[in-house]
Amino acid sequence: MEFSEIFQWSTLIPWILGMVFGIFVGATPGLTATMAVALIVPLSYYLPANAGLALIIGVSFTAIFAGDIPATYLRIPGTPASAAATLDGYQMARQGKGYRALCLDLWCSCLGGLIGVGLLMAVAPQLARLALKFSSFEYFWLALFGLSMSAVVSAGHTFHGLMAATFGMLLSTIGLDIVSGAQRFTYGQTELMDGVQFIPVMIGLFGLSEVMRHLWAPDSDTEGSSTADVAALSSRQKSSLFTSLWRQKRLIGQSSLLGTLIGALPGAGADIAAWGSYGLAQKTSQEPERFGKGSEEGVIAPTSANNAAVAGAWIPALVFGIPGDAVTAIVLGALMVYDIKPGPMVFEQSGGQVQAIFMIALITQCLLLPAGWIGIRTFDRLLKCPRRFILTAVVLFSVVGAYSLQSSLFDVGIMIGFGCLGFLLERCAIPLAPLILGLILGPMVEKNLRIGL
Repeated sequence: MEFSEIFQWSTLIPWILGMVFGIFVGATPGLTATMAVALIVPLSYYLPANAGLALIIGVSFTAIFAGDIPATYLRIPGTPASAAATLDGYQMARQGKGYRALCLDLWCSCLGGLIGVGLLMAVAPQLARLALKFSSFEYFWLALFGLSMSAVVSAGHTFHGLMAATFGMLLSTIGLDIVSGAQRFTYGQTELMDGVQFIPVMIGLFGLSEVMRHLWAPDSDTEGSSTADVAALSSRQKSSLFTSLWRQKRLIGQSSLLGTLIGALPGAGADIAAWGSYGLAQKTSQEPERFGKGSEEGVIAPTSANNAAVAGAWIPALVFGIPGDAVTAIVLGALMVYDIKPGPMVFEQSGGQVQAIFMIALITQCLLLPAGWIGIRTFDRLLKCPRRFILTAVVLFSVVGAYSLQSSLFDVGIMIGFGCLGFLLERCAIPLAPLILGLILGPMVEKNLRIGL
């Protein structure tokens, strides 16, 4: 693949179509960026190398951003990496600032992606070697650091946050023991042998519980608020938006750097990067009490880290053939098909192709601006419907998202159960985000602790 081939129509058309597909899949609750790439990779095999890789890269970056759209307006994260953006993005939507939140989200995703790809190009070998030095001890403490963020993101309820995180870790032990293979807490249900699936839990806690809250208090202050800002930003508001971005340039850089570093660690992923950057942002903020209540910093930090982590995951994948996350694990197979052999010699053997990959990733961040804006405006128009239709759509998306994971009604039942649990937890002022953190990081804590012992 030569650099000049990037701008040929045979590359541009699959590239743009891939970004549109990524926006659609990412904005659909239950369909993750990993699913989007997994669905598109078989099609890429029938395309030339430049077109196929442009298709895959376009899908992976846009799907991560698009997951923030339903997270902001409906409190249903489209992808696991979008869960952190739900905390303040949804609160801004309730205050009539949802469109502004998503514009901040879009710009920060692009800037974070550009910084991540820039670091990928500049220091890929060095960062990959650093990541390879991580043993089970370092991974254990990394996961424990992520769990400690549960106290930070709990909006003042430190004890409640730790309690929810502990419950999430307990849920993560359901399934087969990682050492002995013995069944734990399955109660004879074969569906639980693989553990509690993350996506139905996430959809139930954040999506269905919100519907129940509206049904419990239909005249609450959230009535109609999330659709109050569907008009485009005025010139003055745009100026204010860019002023906010400039004022938070240090936070954008900090979160993007952290996202790239965490993304470069095999198995960490964009979701851990988002939560870690959110917690660090609150710790270093001059107004930490505003986090969880509609803080712009709470939107900027995780969204900057998301796309930076996607770029960071390519570092160990390209240099050592070790995927940084599930998406790059799928992409490695595609690289082999195109005769690109990841490893220490990849820059010597396939230097032109690797540089073209870097350039495609950079340009994708710029193309994400118009593609993301179209996705936001399309979702805005859907929100003009009466609230009863929106809530019905949320329930429908929740059921479809849970069922689509494994085509299992059991997952739908899990989603409904955790929807009820989420409603009750919020009534008791117990935050939901730490529970998700515990469920995500529990296996990493257990695995590396037992290896270390």
